[in-house]
Amino acid sequence: MSGDTLKIAMFTDTYLPTRDGVVTSILMTKQRLEELGHEVFMFAPEPDNDADREKGVYYFRAVSFDKYPGYRVAMFPTNKCEILEDLDVDVIHTHGLLAMAVRSMFAGRVLRKPVVVSFHTMVTEASKYYVKLPFPDPVLNRLFWIYLRQLLERADAVVVPSEAIRAELSQYAPGMKRIEVIPTGVDCSLFSPEVDGTVIRKRHGLDKGKVVLNVGRIAWEKNLDLILKGFSVMKNRNDGVWLMIVGDGPASEHYIRLAAELGVAERTIFTGFVPDAELPQYYAASDAFVMASKFETQGIVVLEAMACGKPVAGINYRAVAEIVKDGVNGFLFDESPESCASAMEAALDCTDDVRSAARQRAKEYSMMDSVGKLVKVYEFVIERKKAFLDGRIK
Repeated sequence: MSGDTLKIAMFTDTYLPTRDGVVTSILMTKQRLEELGHEVFMFAPEPDNDADREKGVYYFRAVSFDKYPGYRVAMFPTNKCEILEDLDVDVIHTHGLLAMAVRSMFAGRVLRKPVVVSFHTMVTEASKYYVKLPFPDPVLNRLFWIYLRQLLERADAVVVPSEAIRAELSQYAPGMKRIEVIPTGVDCSLFSPEVDGTVIRKRHGLDKGKVVLNVGRIAWEKNLDLILKGFSVMKNRNDGVWLMIVGDGPASEHYIRLAAELGVAERTIFTGFVPDAELPQYYAASDAFVMASKFETQGIVVLEAMACGKPVAGINYRAVAEIVKDGVNGFLFDESPESCASAMEAALDCTDDVRSAARQRAKEYSMMDSVGKLVKVYEFVIERKKAFLDGRIK
């Protein structure tokens, strides 16, 4: 069936107006699939404000998740199976692991359609910050993995963004039918060394000094404590540096207070939410990028920074360590503030060869290549489901 137009239903626990790595990945994938002629139908929790509803999206009635502002949980009965049947979709692709994942699996079973699960988020590690249950963390973690194993092993295919995550999931859910590494690509024409960041530097009073940038949701699991502590060490050695943190999230006030407690508030800029259209300019306004999150399954922002020719100081863990090659296209650090500070200093003082290697690394993550691989997964599960229903395989 190669070359056929596909009808794809995408389910997600998070969608616009919320912005995070999952939403970015979904939007980019949807755009490229549609450019190839495929039809994509979005199924998402309804936004809090009706003005944020997007035409063509099928919304589930939802309630706010108080522990994580901006996120909503679809927990009510729905007629979405009937809608899916009317749309005559070929495959269901779920980008969430919780409420919407359960709904997509149920729909797949009722309609006898294949279900692909993308594993974007290590929910087991974020749950302790947002899910308050009367269990110790190890017990809660085990319960989550029991659930996730059932989900992953029931899916017709699982998509992960890095080899590190494939290795982890293979240990926890060895019975998965198929698992494919398909990272989200980066647009190297949009994120480029040619972008001018002068406007951003002037806006934030950064005419002088060097700037280290971090982009993403400001949440406890993102390990910004380590970045701020590392920056404090670096600032004590060189007062002419700035730290710019781009984004918003539930832990914003916590980290603003921490910057003050560490004595780096006057050199730390919290920009709040930044529109997508301005993000390339923010990368361009920086001299280096830093990522300390051990939570990342890929780290799209790392690739965006590299595409702009920015060296990355990254935590030596999971997907970040898979992208960043120490001393080649960036610098790795451990969980000590001193190590983090040294990596940021090395990134700021690196050679042009390192910056060129960073750009080249980003080019290896082609969005069209990623979507092409995803289409092949869709075609595989569609044919396999047909063979199963026809009795050709068990």
